[in-house]
Amino acid sequence: MSEIFLESLCAAAAAGKFREKASILHKIAKKKCQVEDIEKANGVASRAENNLPNSSSVEVEVTPPMNGTAGQEGETAEEEEEDDQPLSLSWPESNRKRFTYLFIMPIVVPLWLTLPDVRKPTSKKFFPVTFVGSISWIAAFSYLMVWWAHQVGETIGITEEIMGLTILAAGTSIPDLITSVIVARKGLGDMAVSSSVGSNIFDITVGLPFPWLLWSSFNNFSPVQVSSNGLFCAIVLLFLMLLFVIISIAACKWRLSKLLGFIMFMLYFVFLVVSVMLEDRIITCPVSI
Repeated sequence: MSEIFLESLCAAAAAGKFREKASILHKIAKKKCQVEDIEKANGVASRAENNLPNSSSVEVEVTPPMNGTAGQEGETAEEEEEDDQPLSLSWPESNRKRFTYLFIMPIVVPLWLTLPDVRKPTSKKFFPVTFVGSISWIAAFSYLMVWWAHQVGETIGITEEIMGLTILAAGTSIPDLITSVIVARKGLGDMAVSSSVGSNIFDITVGLPFPWLLWSSFNNFSPVQVSSNGLFCAIVLLFLMLLFVIISIAACKWRLSKLLGFIMFMLYFVFLVVSVMLEDRIITCPVSI
């Protein structure tokens, strides 16, 4: 019995030592595998560094800008920097700029004399004066534009309604067009479209009532007599065009495209034709004012 007991103890001890050695060998093998993996990684990195080309032979793929070539983007940045500079009345160098200089001189000189240039560090605090003065100059120029257009229409034989719907409407839309093009080139398509949508709302809610309110306040608040053959239908048509513009933008997946531009142009043409036909009584509006 004792021999059997001693043999079992020896067997148990041997088994324990075997398991201990096995665990030690397993740990050693595991560490060795980790070391080999690290050496392999370092070897790949070193080979990759050795295979790197010189900076002179590296070919870099340049993604073209969304608005055109890289040169155009640089020119746009330069134009923006020039726009941020204070106004200078120095004589230009090129002939084209000289022609533009002389053409806009009657408008620029009064503005330069009366409005502080807030782009100058010393004039930034006068921005309220510039804001109010700009609105006043816009009102003065608008009065002169309407007066001169009326005189030209009477001379040529075109009615006031047709002049207002064509010549004056196109002239007043040019600033909106310029601002829309500027922000669209910067990638702000939503701002460009909102300009065309918001300008109509502003014209109806502020552009028409505010001058009437001023005239009425200076004439004992008497009502303003407005005579138009199709004013009511024109306003309704304008809101319908606004609805069609929003629908066309949604149909184009809220992206500016050539198709959307064509649709907007066609909507403007339809509005212009229908408004002229209403004024000339070719189409009779059921509600007359």
